[in-house]
Amino acid sequence: MNPAQLAAALLAVVVDAVGRRDAEAAGQLTVDDIALERPRNRDHGDWATSVALKQAKRVGMPPRTLADELVPGILAIEGVAAVEVAGPGFLNIRLEAGAAGELARAIVEAGETYGHNESMLGQTINLEFVSANPTGPLHIGHTRWAALGDSLARVLKASGATLVSEFYVNDAGAQMDVFGESVLAAALSEPAPENGYPGEYITALGLRALGERPDLGSLPRDEAVGIARELAYGWQLDEIRESLERFNVHFDVWFSERVLHAVDAASGSSRIDEAVERLRAQGHVYDLDDAIWVRTTDFGDDKDRVIKRGNGVYTYFAADAAYYLSKSDRGFAHKIYLLGADHHGYVHRLKALAGAAGDDPDRDIEVLIGQLVSINGARLSKRAGNIIELNDLRDWLGTDALRYSLARYPADSPLTLDPELLQKRTNDNPVFYVQYAHARTHQVARNAAASGVDRAEFAGELLTDETESVLLGALAEFPRIVAQAATLREPHRVARYLEELAAAYHRWYDTCRVTPQGDEPVSSIHGTRLWLNDATGQVLRNGLTLIGVSAPERM
Repeated sequence: MNPAQLAAALLAVVVDAVGRRDAEAAGQLTVDDIALERPRNRDHGDWATSVALKQAKRVGMPPRTLADELVPGILAIEGVAAVEVAGPGFLNIRLEAGAAGELARAIVEAGETYGHNESMLGQTINLEFVSANPTGPLHIGHTRWAALGDSLARVLKASGATLVSEFYVNDAGAQMDVFGESVLAAALSEPAPENGYPGEYITALGLRALGERPDLGSLPRDEAVGIARELAYGWQLDEIRESLERFNVHFDVWFSERVLHAVDAASGSSRIDEAVERLRAQGHVYDLDDAIWVRTTDFGDDKDRVIKRGNGVYTYFAADAAYYLSKSDRGFAHKIYLLGADHHGYVHRLKALAGAAGDDPDRDIEVLIGQLVSINGARLSKRAGNIIELNDLRDWLGTDALRYSLARYPADSPLTLDPELLQKRTNDNPVFYVQYAHARTHQVARNAAASGVDRAEFAGELLTDETESVLLGALAEFPRIVAQAATLREPHRVARYLEELAAAYHRWYDTCRVTPQGDEPVSSIHGTRLWLNDATGQVLRNGLTLIGVSAPERM
């Protein structure tokens, strides 16, 4: 019996008890009202629930009295061995060994779908992250946002959300012109422009552009800058895509800012023009001093924002508005932005923008701010000159070590990684510890096959060792952990869970044997333990997949 099945059975018992006193209240109960937790002290049973405390007020009863009333119905649930009322009204539930052990077979049969849940079903989400300017290589900050954003996308999808991961390409504006000037200067062996982009990669782009267009030096300056800019832009964007794909980060949509600025031939207006008028129609746009303003203070912003200057030039806020509206137009009711530590000022601005667009700032938009990350001993990129590149980090530490370590901590916590630890093949290294546990499950399965042990039989009631009870309990927690990680936007919970599961597995491995010892014949216990072993491997593999880390079969 898995937690979802137990919760559903408990719901029926609670609905019956509440319904005898308040039919309307009973009809409003859902399985979300049945909170199941694993007791810290295993002497208290397999599961504990506080449902009696939560529902007692609704029916006008003392919590413990309601708990006592629920006991007979819970005992009648198939697979429940005992129920105890504790404290002010907690219910401690112990399952029959067979019912608890059945989870191992259920996990193996569910395969890669075990852990998937429906906690986010019906939610349509646009998740934007990284969104680096296509004017240089990805750096260490982008590395963290890439790992966190992609892991968050995976847990949200596993929890039933309809989700699109999106990279907003900032390919319009003054920085692109400076980029073009920098590349052209490098191509023509000229001094770099003031405030231009530095680094060997600019030199390489310049030489490549000159090879593509040997006539750059003879063209009018504006034309030459435009050609150099567009060539280098395409190459640099391709490099960003490739860097992310090698880091196991995939984006469903690459959205170009230029689309927002493009003027439609039929209407004579751009999406930005249309966005301003749409905000005006909502009643939050006004004109003052020849400029156009959005009254964002209506939604908690510290000041109103200029969306179009008196000289007729749109601000960055105008593109932000058009981009936000495009997400709504594409059917995304909920928008999540994962931004860097230097973007705190965007939180109120984007939420105010959502309000001005007619959305609920507290419901329809989230802005998550990631904190800085550093790595001891990491050197600045020789190629880029002033940053630590994603490609260099990946080559140095490996994708798995980087992704696991960056996904292991909350986004809002500053982080310093120890490269020596991440390269160790010892239990002190968390990613090695978890991956080794997975590889061990495969080694156990190979040894079992060589000894004639297979999964032909399953007898869950034989899994009675204390380490088996603990391991089954840990496996049962996985769907709840995934749902919690999605709801709280905290994929690090998956990584921390995997470490606890690996510890439970290693303790079980030290105590229980899947293969017969000596002259011991193969029996049902060996085959049943193989199910448990393989179930653990499946959950470790599923969890590692959610944070974009490989699950090796040998180490």
